[in-house]
Amino acid sequence: MPLSMNREVFITCAVTGSGDTVSRSSHVPITPKQIAEAAIEAAKAGAAVAHCHVRDPETGAASRRLDLYREVTDRIRSAEVDIVLNLTAGMGGDLVFGNVESPLPVNPIGTDMAGATERMAHVAECLPEICTLDCGTMNFNLGDYVMTNTPSMLRAMAKMMTDLGVRPEIEAFDTGHLWFAKQLAEEGLIEDPVLIQLCMGIPWGAPDDLNTFMAMVNNVPSSWTFSAFSIGRNALAYPAAAVLAGGNVRVGLEDNLYIGKGQLASNGQLVEKAVSVIEGMGAKVIGPAEVREKLKLTKRAPK
Repeated sequence: MPLSMNREVFITCAVTGSGDTVSRSSHVPITPKQIAEAAIEAAKAGAAVAHCHVRDPETGAASRRLDLYREVTDRIRSAEVDIVLNLTAGMGGDLVFGNVESPLPVNPIGTDMAGATERMAHVAECLPEICTLDCGTMNFNLGDYVMTNTPSMLRAMAKMMTDLGVRPEIEAFDTGHLWFAKQLAEEGLIEDPVLIQLCMGIPWGAPDDLNTFMAMVNNVPSSWTFSAFSIGRNALAYPAAAVLAGGNVRVGLEDNLYIGKGQLASNGQLVEKAVSVIEGMGAKVIGPAEVREKLKLTKRAPK
């Protein structure tokens, strides 16, 4: 695939995620009100898409509660500023084994396994334009935690998304995930225009070195739209890498807490930084209306 810079770029802001970041930064939004305000802040800074998880308002822990998703959705939809809503559908596949000598029974702390319909309940209720589909199983970071997404589960969830008229954003953490995404498209379970997010640098998926990144990019079909990000120290470099490789940009506190060495960031600051990089490269940052047209998205009110 020849290097072809993207000249019209959209920014996704992943405003909170589900990781244990609340204790590390006071800027990570926790309540539905805070999460919606973070999305609105990101929109005002130049993001076209807000990617949202929800958290338990009391503890800050990851949650799948339908009422929290509904409140986030209602607050964002009623805001004066427009933004494309992208809700995670990645929760409900968390498996933590007991230990190396006794993997079973699984550890109830951290384990959260749900069926496809339950994992998709908030998407069916809230009807975002986009929801994520983590396209594979992998060892995730440390210890005995495995992110589980079996082929059968992914096929079922992909069909539900397509039937609901919600665009799946395929999250590919490694080359095999991208391979299976192509299979889903071949089977007609996800439809054009296909949207994919290349998730780089997450242990133990694809490392974020440029050789691996370009191997991922070179295997994205030319008709698909892709974005890319890295976590941690290389997060601020990846907007430039993604645009230069022909893609779009994701930033946000789900992926990176800092705007500079020792300087905690807000979501708005990370978006502003990405805007300056994109425009400094001679590209244009496009807004939510243009993204809806490009990806054939429909903005709808929740049920």
